[in-house]
Amino acid sequence: MESIKILYNTIETAIDGIIIIDRRGRIESLNPSVLKIFGYVEEDLLGENISILMSEPDKSRYENHLIYCQHTEKRICLEKEREVRGLKKDGSRFYFRFAVTEIQLQSRIIYTSFIHDLSKEKEAEEYLKKYTSELEEIVESRTQHLEQMLFTLEKSKEEASISLEKEKDLNRMKSRFVSMASHEFRTPLSSMQLSVVLIEKYLQISDSDQILKHLHKIRNTITCLNAILNDFLSLEKLDIGILKPYNESFDIVQFSKELTEEMQLTTKENQIIIYQHTGAYSKIHIDKNLLRNCLLNLVTNAIKYSGEHTLIDFSTEINEEEYSFTIKDNGLGIPLEDHSFIFQPFFRAHNIGDISGTGLGLNIVLRYVDLLKGEIHFESEPGVGTRFTLLFKNNNSNNTL
Repeated sequence: MESIKILYNTIETAIDGIIIIDRRGRIESLNPSVLKIFGYVEEDLLGENISILMSEPDKSRYENHLIYCQHTEKRICLEKEREVRGLKKDGSRFYFRFAVTEIQLQSRIIYTSFIHDLSKEKEAEEYLKKYTSELEEIVESRTQHLEQMLFTLEKSKEEASISLEKEKDLNRMKSRFVSMASHEFRTPLSSMQLSVVLIEKYLQISDSDQILKHLHKIRNTITCLNAILNDFLSLEKLDIGILKPYNESFDIVQFSKELTEEMQLTTKENQIIIYQHTGAYSKIHIDKNLLRNCLLNLVTNAIKYSGEHTLIDFSTEINEEEYSFTIKDNGLGIPLEDHSFIFQPFFRAHNIGDISGTGLGLNIVLRYVDLLKGEIHFESEPGVGTRFTLLFKNNNSNNTL
């Protein structure tokens, strides 16, 4: 009797719910925890099918199982612990752990169902999921922030590297500029100084031919110095961005003839500039000064790098689509290995020898052409000569013959 009393007290005070059912699933007895878990009083449940404590789809599944057992006279299947969707009296749903054991009495078989409320575990699980999700969001956010910081850092590193490289290039250009400028200015100044001394000497003996020769030499030297200074000034204006195209309409044939006459005065012995124009139109609409500077530079190069007794072809062509300007010489030509560098500032081809120059002219021409939204092309071969072509779109709808 004492052991039965202990067993009874144990069942009555158990935290988990304990329900005794018959083979039809009807509730015969239960402990107070069942009532506490589901919110019923004992009279509500005694005699009811245990499926009353379940919600769909577990309710239908269990009822079908009980019906099958009744029709086949089979015993209720003993199940391992599993989660079941529970239904309280107030209609609220929750999960509980459900297990069934079989008890063989002398006259019949009964089943003991054990119910463990999983609400707290589910709350803890949901809290853990929520906490994990929030933690993942924080980690993802911080990862993105870190990636952004790394990206920004890498970008800053690249920008710093580019700035450093530009600074190195600038320093190299400054060194080349100082070296080139000191040479290009010292040589013509020394030449002029010597010519002045010789003129003074020839004045004493009245040798007019020698005097004219050296005066001509001084004039050419001054022209050379003036060209160098113009290159420097043009480069500075381009670098600070103060040059803006100012388009105007003018007659290209008259413009080109005047340019040809002017440049003919600077040619070497028996060098001849031949100009010709192609096309029905003679009026163009473009920045006159920028175009003049481009053509002057190219013609000057043709004169400089061609020998005496040579021809320089200067041609213009105007049609409805574009303006074309071509300068062709029969001079030194540009080595193939130098073709990709000729528009870089201070670069000079390797075959020019002691011919003076700043190495800025073609870079300035290229930048002028870019300002005018045009194109520059060239063909060159050592010993054969060089052809430069400038192309600009014809945006003037009022061309006249």
